[in-house]
Amino acid sequence: MKHWTLDDIPWETFDRSKVDPEILRIIKAAAMVEHNGLDYGAYLNNVFVDDAEFRAATDIWAVEEVQHGKALGRWAQLADPAFDFDAAFARFREGYQLPLDATKSVRGSLAGELMARCIVETGTSSYYTALRDATEEPVLKAICARIAADELRHYKLFYSHMRRYLAKENLGFWGRLRVGFSRILESEDDELAYAYYAANGDGQAYNRRDNTRAHALRAYRVYRPSHLQRAVAMVFKAVGLDPQGRLSHWVTRAVWHFMRWRISRLQRAVA
Repeated sequence: MKHWTLDDIPWETFDRSKVDPEILRIIKAAAMVEHNGLDYGAYLNNVFVDDAEFRAATDIWAVEEVQHGKALGRWAQLADPAFDFDAAFARFREGYQLPLDATKSVRGSLAGELMARCIVETGTSSYYTALRDATEEPVLKAICARIAADELRHYKLFYSHMRRYLAKENLGFWGRLRVGFSRILESEDDELAYAYYAANGDGQAYNRRDNTRAHALRAYRVYRPSHLQRAVAMVFKAVGLDPQGRLSHWVTRAVWHFMRWRISRLQRAVA
């Protein structure tokens, strides 16, 4: 099946009156991260240097990630004509860099690396689904729907290769859980904070805490329980737990309550 292109996006239906300025800020940040896909591909190619099959799949994945960034960046420029996507991306690349000289996974094993990628794709698939449902702007809705579908397909790609490596490496349930939990905690690391700063900075010096809070507050607001339920199920599947069991439903409720608490804390901190 042919992958979509920028020409498939209904740009002519753009409606400026339906642009949410708060969503616009996190879309600009997302464009930075997605457009950096070739660096992620280079890292994975270095780590999986002896796996030609996976490297070929990674090359396709990286190109699709870059296209996501281009689509989001183009929309952001429609919504904010003063936004200079290329300049913002240059700032992001200058301030945040991946370990491109790495020859071994930072996760300790190849199965662990693929487990971490499953967590990332879980987050992005649920995030763009949430953004699709949160926005009323038709072009952004169409873009997010396509990206969410891509990220779900990417999850399945990494999951299938992870299972192949689990058969060769000694990464049991607790090891997968450890990698998955550590990758979830990294959702508030420098990458998203600096992407938010590079795309929305007002000339002030970078402050990780402030930009993490600003991004998280806006990103958390778009989620609904159904989005979290899907994300938890995907994480459970990757870890090796029943994605539809009682524990999954309990964790979903707990995550929802935690997110609402976190939003209230962030609102007070920003104020």
